[in-house]
Amino acid sequence: MGAYDTDLPADRPRICSGELAAAGWRTICVDAIGAAPEQMLPTHDERFLSHGLSGDEIAERINPDTSIIGISCMFSHEWPLTRGIIALVRNRFPEAVIVAGGEHVTALPEFCLEDCPEVDLCVIGEGERTFVDVVEALSSDKSLASIPGVVGREKSGIVGGGQRARIRALDEIAEPRWELFPLTAYLEKGYGFGVNRGRSMPVIATRGCPYQCTFCSNPTMWTTRWVARGVDEVFAEMRRFKETYAIDNFDFYDLTAIVKKKWIVEFCRKVIDSGLDFTWQLPSGTRSEAIDDEVAELLFASGCRNLSYAPESGSPAVLERIKKKIHLGEMLTSMRASIRHGLNVKANIILGFPGETHKEAWESLWFCVRMAVAGVHDMSISPFSPYPGSELFNDLQRDGRIPELTDDYFISLAVYTDLFSTVSYSEHIGNRSLGFYRLFGMALFYGVSYLVRPWRLVRTIRNVFSEQQESRLEMSLRDLVFRLRAG
Repeated sequence: MGAYDTDLPADRPRICSGELAAAGWRTICVDAIGAAPEQMLPTHDERFLSHGLSGDEIAERINPDTSIIGISCMFSHEWPLTRGIIALVRNRFPEAVIVAGGEHVTALPEFCLEDCPEVDLCVIGEGERTFVDVVEALSSDKSLASIPGVVGREKSGIVGGGQRARIRALDEIAEPRWELFPLTAYLEKGYGFGVNRGRSMPVIATRGCPYQCTFCSNPTMWTTRWVARGVDEVFAEMRRFKETYAIDNFDFYDLTAIVKKKWIVEFCRKVIDSGLDFTWQLPSGTRSEAIDDEVAELLFASGCRNLSYAPESGSPAVLERIKKKIHLGEMLTSMRASIRHGLNVKANIILGFPGETHKEAWESLWFCVRMAVAGVHDMSISPFSPYPGSELFNDLQRDGRIPELTDDYFISLAVYTDLFSTVSYSEHIGNRSLGFYRLFGMALFYGVSYLVRPWRLVRTIRNVFSEQQESRLEMSLRDLVFRLRAG
């Protein structure tokens, strides 16, 4: 979250961040996790803990002179907690303007304004340029109704300026001011999204995705335009991070990093020619069309060590219904190429899509077996969750299968984190059956994997009890061992 002073005298020192810096606004950042990385607190739901500062502690750390407060909610299952924090901040800052943004807010701006009256306005979609326009409008008492990318309250009711055009020149966006954040807390404790490979920094090289998968909110948040930064700019940023923060590894947080073969080949060769020593990984999942033997060899040579594929389903009929435009045979070929050249490969499967049958679920489990035989290292099987902003969410809501957006609904979207709590949205597969498929599928995949390559089991056990893990499974098992020891 950030707090933004909008009425500073011209001679006062300014601590600036990103696009607001270019416009001359002072920025103060409160990083709730970085400020208290070891603190775990109970929430209103006994199944979850809050990581980092409490809501009261967050509010207390905001400069009392702050006039605009920005709070982001990226994932819908976090909304009940975020809403509570916003209420605490409003109580402490009754006169400040509170601006909400992020993927969840973009998907449900009107709902967020109604469900959380403490929010004054929402920034939807890409927020860099929009937020600057908001701050400048508020500082000059201009109407917000005409600003593209804004939904807010006025006397006439909830108004909006329509959707804002996507930013195409990504290299012109000012870099985040990382010095405003307690990076040491993350770097020294190995926090990151991917496999822990040392001091890791996040990088985003592209934005958006050109595909229209019905379970994804990308078309709402980013539209279907895929935009890549320049290779030179991405590499220069990584070089600065490595030199400034002694970085060992980079996690690419892109939605779909590898779309154009030309871009990824040029990037890999740039890294190789530089001689810099670091690893990088793609933990979020990516397309496979551009990953062949040539690309896989370059990925490994440039330091890429972990790569996630997202087939989502092993059923051709399900893939067609969810508009996942992939060919399973070609994806297996791509996976084999990555494995052959030394990459640690993970795959993501989703079960329980609306309309999915038992036969189609078994087709996905059979594809898990095929991936295990091919040599895929890691696997996750998640239940389908209807995320706001996605086509399937809209369909289910229209059909009355999501009758009300309650806290229980939002919290249910996090069931992917719990193997023993599964909610099915398929008319043909019940909750218990879907839970069985998840557990059996995981056991089937790893059983076949270790049967075909028994030395991997020995390596997994060794890595669980060492300081270096190579896969998400090893990291999860290591966390489990530590919890059992601590308990």
